[in-house]
Amino acid sequence: MRFVDEVTIEVQAGAGGDGCVSFRREKYLPKGGPDGGDGGDGGSVYLVADPSLNTLVDFRHSRRFRAERGQHGMGANRTGRSGEDLRIRVPVGTVVRDADTGELLGDLVRPGQTLLVARGGRRGLGNTRFKSSTNRAPRQFTRGAPGEERRLALELKVLADVGLLGLPNAGKSTLLRAVSAARPRVADYPFTTLHPHLGVVRTSPYRGFVMADVPGLIEGAAEGAGLGVRFLRHLARTRLLLHLVEVAPPEGDPVAQARAIQRELARYSPELAARPRWLVLTKTDLLPEAEREPRCRALVEALGWTGPVHAVSALTGEGLEALVQAVDRFLQEAAPGASGGKAGEAAW
Repeated sequence: MRFVDEVTIEVQAGAGGDGCVSFRREKYLPKGGPDGGDGGDGGSVYLVADPSLNTLVDFRHSRRFRAERGQHGMGANRTGRSGEDLRIRVPVGTVVRDADTGELLGDLVRPGQTLLVARGGRRGLGNTRFKSSTNRAPRQFTRGAPGEERRLALELKVLADVGLLGLPNAGKSTLLRAVSAARPRVADYPFTTLHPHLGVVRTSPYRGFVMADVPGLIEGAAEGAGLGVRFLRHLARTRLLLHLVEVAPPEGDPVAQARAIQRELARYSPELAARPRWLVLTKTDLLPEAEREPRCRALVEALGWTGPVHAVSALTGEGLEALVQAVDRFLQEAAPGASGGKAGEAAW
């Protein structure tokens, strides 16, 4: 299924029904008086967060949504039926803005959360409402009010506790496959990940956390190069970033590559760059065992890294359990939205 994380739709609430002008006409009641009923209220439009959805692709071809209008009032003091509300299902994590003004209308982050985006029109009043001692045969009535109409910009930001960050082929998808049941594509060429993937990492039968893998970043991403910067929004809700760096890349300097990612992250969002971030050195199985620790230590010293460091191999499983348990402890101890975590000892 195609992954879509931005879309613009139009919604229109139903208009209220008009009030009715009617007079009671029955045998032996020649002056029965006014009996025009009120109209019905127009239906409103709501967005509902549905955990079974994970993309906005359904809105690619259906972009106009209209709620039912209210029925007009009728004689014999019969009130028109109110229009049915329209409930539009969207993925959990959808941010809703007014497409014309940019106003933030809501952020649907809980399953079942409902957001009113267009209110239905008020019903009109029938002539019975205008009856008085001095106006016994009123012909006044009011028309139903029109429903609200809006253009909405929907933006999906996936909900994850931990985000994976790094160059293409840094081992993000392989790591996600190794620690969760997610199955993102893995291949020996860049940009095999074309859209975000989520995986649930279980640390016990009753506890776990959600990890997100996004397309890899390259230098110049802030100006639109590559795919990753488009999907960095999906890391906005994470509480911890894992910066994956290949310890012995076939081409290039891993220190320069790590610093390039840091620069692109800071240029995209200083707030995201300030998020707690750990260094994860990947593909250690490509080095002889005697060279792993010296090579990792040299890389960390060259970067001047003072935060937690983990060296792992998704192929052999080396270091994965220690990484998962450390992440779980961090998430349990750190309050949501914490600005930073304590530095830990290097694990390799």
